[in-house]
Amino acid sequence: MQSEWSLFSRDIEESVLPTCRELGIGIVPYSPLGRGMLTGAVPQNLDADDYRRTLPRFTGENLDANLALVDEIRTVAARYEATPGQVALAWVLAQGNDVAPIPGTKRRKYLEENVAALEVLLSEDDLAALSKLTPVGPRYPDMTWVDRSTAPLG
Repeated sequence: MQSEWSLFSRDIEESVLPTCRELGIGIVPYSPLGRGMLTGAVPQNLDADDYRRTLPRFTGENLDANLALVDEIRTVAARYEATPGQVALAWVLAQGNDVAPIPGTKRRKYLEENVAALEVLLSEDDLAALSKLTPVGPRYPDMTWVDRSTAPLG
């Protein structure tokens, strides 16, 4: 089952992930680097044509708070001589053998960096600390109807 899942998007953990595991369905997380946020390479001022400017987590005070979250990931990364992105991927990979993240990249050097995340084996303490990080702001501009129940049809 393909869904967004990362340290920056944890929505599936409450019900979707347990259901998939109960049914033996593998998880293919897209955007495991939080649309680039978790790499530590997101600038304070995004280009005018950058679509992330429309995402609440990348604007205003939310952006400031989320950049501080990345600083915490950077601290963990330093202990492993890794990048924040590698630690973010290592966290996703550590969630189970039924997880196969698909990070996107435009450059070979980032592909190589992503593959090197396989060598980052996070301690239980670091996994727990990373799991406590909470991104600030909704994923998308209008999340009003997400996780809402509707009356049965018919």
